[in-house]
Amino acid sequence: MTPPPSGPVCVGASTAAAGYPSFSSYVRARGPVLLRTARSLTANPSDAEDLLQTALTKTFVAWERIEDHRALDGYVRRALLNTRTSQWRKRKVDEFACEELPEPTGLPEPDPAERQVLHDAMWRAVMKLPDRQRAMVVLRYYEDLSEAQTAEVLGVSIGTVKSAVSRALGKLREDPELAPVR
Repeated sequence: MTPPPSGPVCVGASTAAAGYPSFSSYVRARGPVLLRTARSLTANPSDAEDLLQTALTKTFVAWERIEDHRALDGYVRRALLNTRTSQWRKRKVDEFACEELPEPTGLPEPDPAERQVLHDAMWRAVMKLPDRQRAMVVLRYYEDLSEAQTAEVLGVSIGTVKSAVSRALGKLREDPELAPVR
């Protein structure tokens, strides 16, 4: 058995990243946008950061095999969705769906600005959607992808995207929390 390495464990990772300066610059440039996508796929900001880290790790491992670096956002989005789907399938037995999400106690008072109120209400409504519908709504309206691009990212037909987004928008229209906005 070999002794544990001395010094920081991450030295190898930082040395490997130095071999791909384009990867580092890509993460610096697109990280905030990709984190926003990850946050839309999870209910917890910490889980979103973990999800993005996992997707970027997968991207880093495949960096030399990715031929078209102009399509990196799509590759990372696909990695985000696949990773999230895998996590959802493997979720622990003690996690279960419920009608209302419990809110942590001691939250600060909400911002009185109307735009912030609308934003918060909309995100709560979006988070109530089933995972697949939520992913399609996020890709279509928050990431501003076309129906064809959304279908390609998710590996489904354009008709599936259209019908699922239509059902999701119907659920959002019926959400009682968004009634004052209408």
